Amino acid sequence: MSVQQEAVTEGAELEVWIDQDLCTGDGICAQYAPEVFELDIDGLAYVKSSENELLQARGATTPVPLPLLTDVVDSAKECPGDCIHVRRVSDRVEVYGPDAE
Repeated sequence: MSVQQEAVTEGAELEVWIDQDLCTGDGICAQYAPEVFELDIDGLAYVKSSENELLQARGATTPVPLPLLTDVVDSAKECPGDCIHVRRVSDRVEVYGPDAE
């Protein structure tokens, strides 16, 4: 984990969600972090719950497990649709993704 990631996430719980309106269905996220992301039958990516259940509600979030943080961040960076959003749970500020500062 980079120093920047540690500074942004130190002690912070993070959650991730996907904007399906922007999803291109490339599946890069599911390749990087299959424990967190999955393509559904509609060809779009969704997040999965900690119980491995596909969360299909619009704006559904799931916690980012710390061991998978780098994979989830890489997914957000590499996503051609810029549709993956990672934010702090405490203040809902996006730390990775298209709306991150």
